[in-house]
Amino acid sequence: MSELHKFLFEGLPVRGMLVRLTESWREVLKRREVVGAHPPELRALLGEMAAAGVLMQSNIKFNGALILQVFGDGPVKLAVTEVQPDLSFRATAKLVGDVPAGAQLEAMLNVHGQGRCAITLDPKDKFPGQQPYQGVVPLYGDQREPLQKLSEVLEHYMLQSEQLDTRLVLAANDEMAAGLLIQRLPVQGENNLEGASNEDDIGLSDAFNRISMLASTLTSEELLTLDADTVLRRLFWEETVRRFEPLTPKFACNCSRERVGQMLKGLGRDEVDGVLAELGHVEVGCEFCGLQYQFDAVDVGSLFAGHVVQQAGQSGTVQ
Repeated sequence: MSELHKFLFEGLPVRGMLVRLTESWREVLKRREVVGAHPPELRALLGEMAAAGVLMQSNIKFNGALILQVFGDGPVKLAVTEVQPDLSFRATAKLVGDVPAGAQLEAMLNVHGQGRCAITLDPKDKFPGQQPYQGVVPLYGDQREPLQKLSEVLEHYMLQSEQLDTRLVLAANDEMAAGLLIQRLPVQGENNLEGASNEDDIGLSDAFNRISMLASTLTSEELLTLDADTVLRRLFWEETVRRFEPLTPKFACNCSRERVGQMLKGLGRDEVDGVLAELGHVEVGCEFCGLQYQFDAVDVGSLFAGHVVQQAGQSGTVQ
């Protein structure tokens, strides 16, 4: 079962999360049939994005969708994962060229320096006129060197946008997507701690740096093969760690026949009728879950008369 473990380091302003996506991640691959269609490098990137998206959504506790995207000028045009407040997630990618064997982020998305990472927060209950918040960063570090790992991009994003020191370790294969997040908590008062001296502040920074260094020793193989208890015990056996009840992320897609109908209405009657005349029906597949929605001439007539025919299955959820 997929699981998310939250924990704190007693006496220190440092928190952590460990996520392991198992059946839910395998369902993403199965629904989109990407195991054969996408190279392993892209599948691994999508898995890392799914793990990172779940970690970030749980971290901010946002009442709306968190959408993590990377896009650019390489053979991978776009990769995206979306995570809801209940930690249900979905992911997909668009491939436009051949991915070199062993390719990292630069070779997949940032060949000519146009790669970007965007994080969008789309509120569930919007106020009138309210727009989603979006932050965009290039796939470069402070010294304009191309970043090769998604974890490096997101660490840079968190430091730039939230001013929070963060350490991320991500890994994925066709069986599991996993991630470890360590973050220094903001504390109140002068020097980041009420009544604290510069020496105190330096001590808190040293504590985060020590824990961050321990986290960085975690290998991809360990992250993908060891259970949560073993990982935390091996890394932080000298620390006092307070853990919380685990949460259960799951695969889920919120596509629906009604939403597809609205999309068709946006295309216009003439274009939809043209597809009908050519094929005898209109069929639209969800890019995330692979569910197919079919509209015949009667459905289209009802749609543009303002009455969407309600049928077709739901995608379901998998933990």
